[in-house]
Amino acid sequence: MEDIKEKQDTINPQSVDLAALSPDERMIQEAFDDLLKDYLNSNHRRKVERITKAFHFAKQAHDGVKRRSGEPYILHPIAVAKIVCSEMGLGSTSICSALLHDVVEDTEYTVEDIRNMFGDKIAQIVDGLTKIAGGIFGEKASAQAENFRKLLLTMSDDIRVILIKIADRLHNMRTLGSMLPAKQFKIAGETLYLYAPLAHRLGLFSIKTELEDLSFKYEHPQEYEAITKKLEVTAPIRERLFQHFAEPVDAKLKAMGLKYEMKARVKSVYSIWNKMEAKKVPFEDIYDIYAVRIIFDPLPGVDEKNQCWDIYSAITDIYRIRPDRIRDWVSRPKANGYQALHVTVMGPDGQWVEIQIRSRRMDDIAEKGFAAHWKYKEHHVEEDTELDKWLQTITEILENPDPNALDFLDTIKLNLFSSEIFVFTPKGDIKTLPQGATALDFAYALHSDVGNKCIGAKVNHKLVPLSHKLASGDQVEVLTSRSQTPQPEWLNFVTTARARAKISAVIRRNRNETIKAGEAKVLEAYQNAGIESSPQNLDRLAMYFGFNKREEFYYSVEKGEVTIPDNIQKILKDKDNNVLFKYVKQALRMATKPKSETTDDTPVPTTPKPVYDKKKPYVLREEAFQRNYIIADCCKPIPGDESLGFINDDGNVVVHKRSCPIAMRLKSSFGERILNTVWSSHQTATFEATLEMKGIDSMGVLHEIIDVISGEFNVYITRFLIEANDGMFEGRVKLKVHDVEDIQKLCIRLAKIKNLQSVTRIAD
Repeated sequence: MEDIKEKQDTINPQSVDLAALSPDERMIQEAFDDLLKDYLNSNHRRKVERITKAFHFAKQAHDGVKRRSGEPYILHPIAVAKIVCSEMGLGSTSICSALLHDVVEDTEYTVEDIRNMFGDKIAQIVDGLTKIAGGIFGEKASAQAENFRKLLLTMSDDIRVILIKIADRLHNMRTLGSMLPAKQFKIAGETLYLYAPLAHRLGLFSIKTELEDLSFKYEHPQEYEAITKKLEVTAPIRERLFQHFAEPVDAKLKAMGLKYEMKARVKSVYSIWNKMEAKKVPFEDIYDIYAVRIIFDPLPGVDEKNQCWDIYSAITDIYRIRPDRIRDWVSRPKANGYQALHVTVMGPDGQWVEIQIRSRRMDDIAEKGFAAHWKYKEHHVEEDTELDKWLQTITEILENPDPNALDFLDTIKLNLFSSEIFVFTPKGDIKTLPQGATALDFAYALHSDVGNKCIGAKVNHKLVPLSHKLASGDQVEVLTSRSQTPQPEWLNFVTTARARAKISAVIRRNRNETIKAGEAKVLEAYQNAGIESSPQNLDRLAMYFGFNKREEFYYSVEKGEVTIPDNIQKILKDKDNNVLFKYVKQALRMATKPKSETTDDTPVPTTPKPVYDKKKPYVLREEAFQRNYIIADCCKPIPGDESLGFINDDGNVVVHKRSCPIAMRLKSSFGERILNTVWSSHQTATFEATLEMKGIDSMGVLHEIIDVISGEFNVYITRFLIEANDGMFEGRVKLKVHDVEDIQKLCIRLAKIKNLQSVTRIAD
């Protein structure tokens, strides 16, 4: 490798004549100039020379390398640095680290080279980013889950590692169009599963929203296009409503002498789709598509919080409020730092309008997250922030290893996605917990020993069980007993990652101790019978009692579920048991033998697994009643549904809907097994689909529904369940159809039946 001095000589900044550069060089230089312009417009100290040095170093390291889109690779680090600077508000250390983030992973340079050139801090951040990106993991482990584990571990060293990683993912999502469809599904699924909730937890609201929208765009292009067009068409109507609403508020706030801006914020495409799916309603029935945001510059000598309430008071003098929709995150900010006062009022056009009231500082933190705290650090942020507490919790979970990487991801996601509640201790201390947290979660939030010994709790002075769900404002006293230990069923009613990890650790430890005690009893029985306790003899006794694993046998012995007989000798000499033992051992050997191996005693021919071309869409066909795919039970897609394929361990293609939650896990955790799929014509094949119907209970409505399905459409009904109550009915009908088009036509016709208020397809 070259000497560091020689490397340094190659990257010293030179004066640049744009006219003399090639098109690629000009594009690179213009992108870097834009980055510097953004940096110079920020409040950070001017360290242009340091950033320029990092740019030239990265440019020389990536020289000649192109992205899949055909652009010079260096444009990617520049774009990431620009996001870090202008969209996250970070300074020169983060910008330099972003410019250098791929150098160690993709080139011959080392972390030591970075340290010698740019110092310890940048080297540490680049090293953290390289560790996240690299690494080889076991076959059963999910590479993404392990990467995520590493990513979270590095956060405790320097939060800038995670912020730069999110910026890196955001730029990859913005340029995802040049990737193959299967790769798009993998990256989009991983982004929605991991990075969007993580950005949300760190308070990066605008980035979280863009990550969700971009993921949605590639996973559901038709729905994305349809909602986008409807937003464009309805934009003039929303603008008129906003102007009508804003006029009296403007006059009032100006009379108060405030300096502020008021704007309408439109709900993201992904949020609208989510609400449509959750409520089973069309776009036209979503009423809170826009909210009004008021951002003010504080008056000198007036407290920000008081000013928020002054604006609230001015608005409620004009419009009638909805009392159950007041959200005070000014007095008690969210754990991700978010501060604002939300109020919903009845607008002049008879529509509910949500108003978000924030100071300029609060808005900065809402958009740029914890990065914006540093801008105000001297006066506004204590060292022991909620973020530090969250990082501490994450570190504790990571230090408690869980063999199943996917379970680990789901455990972390429980905390990333959840809303928050605030619960009081008997002394009045406040604990922040996720929505849905139980009394047992609260006990573990106090201390792991308190959780392990918890037998119940008093909530607002009333005795409740461990599984009792808490609400904001509850006062909780935990009751403990020295004889109590965590039980496996506890895992069914905890929601926090901390509690789940602590309970699992104790259960694993107790189980291992039980297995050891059971093993000692078995070995003692062999010794008393004068028989050698060889692995073969131990396996034979375990199989006699129906166990193919010794550990399970030992556990049952200690628990008293199995009693060791006095006549072990007779059992071991039993011919039938010997035959069974030989058969089971051979079966186990066959199960663990590599498919390509064959021996004299196992003359089983191996069938090679099919090889799939991921560059082309996989066509889902049915010929002679034989399908080249398997329908997933979790979401049951049918021809016409947006779908993807997952190659299972047997080499078969399992088809899921793209929106299926299980598919989301698979995309995130087994991205290399994902296939882009297209349906062929399925004119003869039929598939199961379920419709849910709701309406007014009236004479003849059931007969008319059945007549349309069976009579007009000649569709076969396999099951029909219906219930009527208080003049309304709800029903589910399971049908055999050819494709999505059949369902759409049927739903349109059924919707015309009088008194049938809604009909939607559901996953059953």
